[in-house]
Amino acid sequence: MDDGDIVILRGSEVRALLAGREPEVIQAVRRAYEIHGDGDTSVPHSTFLPFPGQPRNRIMALPAYLGGACGLAGIKWVASFPDNVHRGVDRASAVVILNSAQTGRPEAVLEGSAINAKRTAASAALAAQCLLNGSEVRRVGMVGCGLINFEIARFLLAVFPDLETFVLFDRDPGRAERFGRKSQRTFDGVDVEIAADVGAALRDCPLTSFATTAVTPHIGELRDCPPGSLILHISLRDLSPEVILSCDNIVDDIDHVCRARTSVHLAEQLVGHREFIRCTLPDILTGRTPARNGSGTISVFSPFGLGVLDLAVSKLVRDLALRHGCETVIGSFLAGPWAEEA
Repeated sequence: MDDGDIVILRGSEVRALLAGREPEVIQAVRRAYEIHGDGDTSVPHSTFLPFPGQPRNRIMALPAYLGGACGLAGIKWVASFPDNVHRGVDRASAVVILNSAQTGRPEAVLEGSAINAKRTAASAALAAQCLLNGSEVRRVGMVGCGLINFEIARFLLAVFPDLETFVLFDRDPGRAERFGRKSQRTFDGVDVEIAADVGAALRDCPLTSFATTAVTPHIGELRDCPPGSLILHISLRDLSPEVILSCDNIVDDIDHVCRARTSVHLAEQLVGHREFIRCTLPDILTGRTPARNGSGTISVFSPFGLGVLDLAVSKLVRDLALRHGCETVIGSFLAGPWAEEA
């Protein structure tokens, strides 16, 4: 490529490049977390674009710099419009722009919805693998039966080979049934159960993933959870602040997750401090903190979602595309130097 050219990758190309590469994606996400834990990142707070009179709809910008061997900057611009599912299109859409950390010039534009889903799923699977610390996982509860939990299911199977059953709950029973049929077509040898309520999805499951479109807490107690179980609180706003305060809390980044009226943010407002957050996932990955607190309480992983994860997975996609020659290059995308103009 010449200076000023830009790589374009469409959604179908991104999906094809990442297909079957769950271990590589998890490794890319793990390395991004480790670099973040070492302080060699820049991750400003995400910016939310709300729409008046549309409380469920938003577009969010996540700028980031990822240091280490990556040396990459960029931004993800991701929209979440939950009613899209009734229009026959996906809830989320996104674009990722990668910039050179040396010149700041944009080098690649990637369709980002698959990157967003897979980096979220890889983060969840990595956290489950670390926090359950070798425990056997045969049953997993899934609350919310959309794309994100489907990708989480895919990545959990990559780290828990003995996983046998997904227990599914969605407020729309039809979505749970479709999720179950798709799971059985996609994942060999996996059983599915449709739960009648959230409690049934938590019961007898050492691991449960929440990936809903909830904007306010709707879970006020966890009596159905087995002792020592783990909740992947991916959607961030399902659990009441009282539930959060009763659990062993792990997050991806404390400053990021304590905002935007997440359940963790509400808990902070309730008690006036953040001491109920035991540690971050990078703390565990870099060996600064043990995976479990030894109390046998329920653990909750609440990841706000860091832009450095999008950069790490986007770099993997771009490098694979360049290696296999499946990218589209727009020549002379950037204007020539101003000083050379007549």
